[in-house]
This record gives sequence, C-alpha cells and structure tokens, in this order.
Amino acid sequence: MHTNNYCIIMAGGIGARFWPMSKTSRPKQFIDILGTGRTLIQQTFDRFLTICPKENIYIVTNERYKAIILEQLPGIKENQVLCEPMRRNTAPAIAYAAYKINEINPNANLIVAPSDHIILKEDVFTEVIQSALNASANNNWLITLGITPSRPDTGYGYIQFCDDNPYAKDKRLRKVKTFTEKPNLELAKTFLESGDFLWNSGIFIWSVKSILTAFDQHLPEVGSIFTEGYGKYGTEQEQEFINQTFSVCKNISIDYGIMEKADNVYVLASDFGWSDLGTWGSLFDIREKDEDNNAIVGKNVISFGSKNCIVNMPDDKLVVLQGLDDYIVVEDEGTLLVCRKEDEQQIREIVNTVKIEKGDKYV
Repeated sequence: MHTNNYCIIMAGGIGARFWPMSKTSRPKQFIDILGTGRTLIQQTFDRFLTICPKENIYIVTNERYKAIILEQLPGIKENQVLCEPMRRNTAPAIAYAAYKINEINPNANLIVAPSDHIILKEDVFTEVIQSALNASANNNWLITLGITPSRPDTGYGYIQFCDDNPYAKDKRLRKVKTFTEKPNLELAKTFLESGDFLWNSGIFIWSVKSILTAFDQHLPEVGSIFTEGYGKYGTEQEQEFINQTFSVCKNISIDYGIMEKADNVYVLASDFGWSDLGTWGSLFDIREKDEDNNAIVGKNVISFGSKNCIVNMPDDKLVVLQGLDDYIVVEDEGTLLVCRKEDEQQIREIVNTVKIEKGDKYV
C-alpha cells in the first residue's frame, strides 16, 4: 500500500430513484440496501482500505450528512469529511478535495469513486485500480474505468476508445475517442455491436498534478477559486472559505467540464461485477431470485402467482402478493410504493408530487 495513494468518495447524492427506502434525510448510500449488514458507503470505504491508508480516504458530502458519515465510518477523523454547503455537481466537489489534498501531499495519486456502487468481484477491482494507479503515477493521464457492456443498456453513458495502446504494462488501457450520454436503444445496440464502446463507470484515477493542470486548462473559473484556499485547508477557516466558494462556484460535472474536453483521457476496460445501482431495476438484476424470478427481501412475504418482481418489506410486515408481474413493491417507515418496473423512471416525478401534496415528511 503506497502512502501517496488517496481516495475521494463522493457521497452527496440524495438517491431519489430508490424512494421510499432512500429519503433526503437518509439517502441510499447510508442504507444496507443489499441486506449484507453493511451500508453502501461502508462497503465502499472497506473496499479502499486495501489500496489507501485509512487516513488518506476523504468523503465529500452535503453538510447535512456529516454526522451519519462519522457514525457509520468510525475509523475516520472529522477533517476527512468534506462538507459541501450546497450541491454544485461533481467538478467543484472533486476540486475541493483535490486542492486540499495537494496542500497535504503534492505527490498524491487520486482515486475518485461514488459511494453507492456495487462491486461483486472485489479482487479483480483491486487489481484494476492498482494498475490504473501505476499508470497515472508515471504519466500525465486522466484515467477512467470503463465496464465491458453485457447488454445494450440505455441507462449508462458510453465511452468509445481508440485502437492504439500507449501502455505496455496493461493492454486494457486505451485512449478515449468520445463520450456519449445515455443513448436510445437502437444506438446502444450499435455501440455494443461495434466492440469499441464501454460503459462509463464514473470512477476516475489521476495524479493530483494532472487533475489540477486539467482544472487550469479546462475549468479555470472553478480551479482558480479553490487555489485561494491554500493556507486555509485543514484550519478553522476551511469551512467558512468553502461556504463562500460554493455560493459563487459554477455548477458543472467533471465529465462535461474536463473529461470530454481534455486530450489526455484514457480508459481502462474492466469487468469486476459493477453496477451503479441507480434504480430498483438495477438492484433486481443483482439480487438472488426465487423460482418465479422474484427478488424478495422480507421474512413475511407470500407470493401467489407473482413473478419478475422486486419486493422490499420490513420483516415484521406480512405482505401477500397475488398475480403481479414485473412490479416494484417497497415499503419503508409506513410509505408504500407499488410501481411497474418499466415505469420506474417516473419515480422522481412521483417523489416531487408527494413532496408538493404531502410535504417533506415523506421524502
């Protein structure tokens, strides 16, 4: 384990698509959504302990979640939780962590990872990350992990790669040709048939020098304001500076602001059992199924002729399902959702309607 390795875990999302289990007060990253005894952020933190020293792992989150992070990750110190006063997308969040870490260790090698992804093949993931870290430490490259697609999924962004391989130590590393946002089904099928497209995992590896140079070149209006924090990071002045900075900072993603513009972006093709766990449907895909292809959590769920459903119920709730096919059935703290899986993209709209008609209590 190299002391120059650092990890930035992004944990500020509200996980609206997993409502009602995920609420603003307790988003999905803080829930044991797989029933393993560990929440998603705990699993993510554990995953990087074999790669980075514990004190080199930083969590970027909304200030309202600081207490729950310190509760769920008792191994970290308070100064490792970086609190955003408001949501400004991923570029400012990454800039905050990168400029702070640069002041601590200008030789740092960074991993940026979401807090709520699923990795089923942990050993393979660790090997891929170590290879990417070796490549980024010795080259001015911005590396993202691409996932070998198994189906023409319209819920993921795609990365097209070039044929040339610039890195003799790992043939899986290729230069990025294009990024494409979530495509329609026909375009996704074309991507899959071409053989030179990968799913965009949203996991990045780069040296702190490389990403700060990228901010200077492609997002100077973001990078420049975080340079003003030098001398304040790690002091009592840090949070006040960040509160002021975020209030004027541009709202922009790292993908759009830097990765789609830079000419030193590379992708490492991977297959480590990844899911971004963005929807109930994606959770259905990885859960164990019964003989009727139902994925059921809850000790008192009885099914009569129901199939292809994902069901999440408290153990003390008796639930009888009759004749349902391809439904989401979820209850949490007295709120029940029954929704066709094919219509789950409407859950955000449902949450907004509930908030308007019933108030913040239920969302």
